[in-house]
Amino acid sequence: MGEANGHGDDNLACVDMSSPDLTTTAARLRQACMDVGFFYLINHGLDLELLDQVFEQSKNFFALPMEQKMKVLHDKNHRGYTPFEEEILDPAKQSKGDSKEGYYIGREVPDSDPRSKKPLHGPNQYPSSEVLPGWQETMEQYFDEAMKLSRRVAGLIALALNLDQTYFDKPGLLDDPMAALRLLHYSAEESHPGLGIYGAGAHSDYGMITLLATDDVPGLQICRNKDAVPQIWEDVQPRKGAYIVNLGDMLERWSNGLFRSTLHRVVNPGVERYSIPFFFEPNYDCVVECLPTCCSEDNPPKYPPITSGNHLLGKYKITHQGFKSDKV
Repeated sequence: MGEANGHGDDNLACVDMSSPDLTTTAARLRQACMDVGFFYLINHGLDLELLDQVFEQSKNFFALPMEQKMKVLHDKNHRGYTPFEEEILDPAKQSKGDSKEGYYIGREVPDSDPRSKKPLHGPNQYPSSEVLPGWQETMEQYFDEAMKLSRRVAGLIALALNLDQTYFDKPGLLDDPMAALRLLHYSAEESHPGLGIYGAGAHSDYGMITLLATDDVPGLQICRNKDAVPQIWEDVQPRKGAYIVNLGDMLERWSNGLFRSTLHRVVNPGVERYSIPFFFEPNYDCVVECLPTCCSEDNPPKYPPITSGNHLLGKYKITHQGFKSDKV
């Protein structure tokens, strides 16, 4: 297989959102972001009963007949249902698409809003309220709460980068973010890396930060050194009541490589699995370039500037079959 596995239990740092000592919390976060790019977020304040409802409603949707799910097939705005094997996150190693189905919900941008002319912006689509009563309301409520939590985490990240806590509140950075809630359902198909069969192929996330809620089924693995031969994969265990948070490519670029966007994958143990990532991305037109505290004469910027929107569009075109946005 050309791969080795190192299995660890709670091998990630815990970042406590309830701690009044912001200096210590930011220092702990900084170390986790430099070492791994993944950490557990505990005492985060988001209502766990609401999160349970989101999982329940997610299962209700994926239990629908395919005919019903296809009525909300993902559209040009990248909102809606993505079928099994539609996504291929690691085309070089996968023999087929990921053994998961999903549902994207973005920020609501009505067709009447000028921003709807931008790629990846537009109205959401939802299953019929007659088929799934309360589904849309549950998702919208959770989306709003996850947005608030993401902004709080962004403030901590700013402190961890030796910036003012409100740095990312500046106009043009995160005041109109491309946030996305994604519901995921992994089939019971067992993964076989040697055969190129994965729940989710190896990838790093594309944006700024991801808040991941999972059920109690393991499967998530991280690779701290993507260039190692063979690659060493570690299990990240589910942790009740905690989010698994990881950094995306854009934060790695912003931090000039100081903070890590780490390779990860899902190797399914052979049972159904549900997870709910929330992706928090910069504004579509935000220019992501080296932050002032992350470069010097001896450490010049490593990455050319890129707009957040162009970065995301490029990634989606590679990994999602048939993804096409006609807004250019």
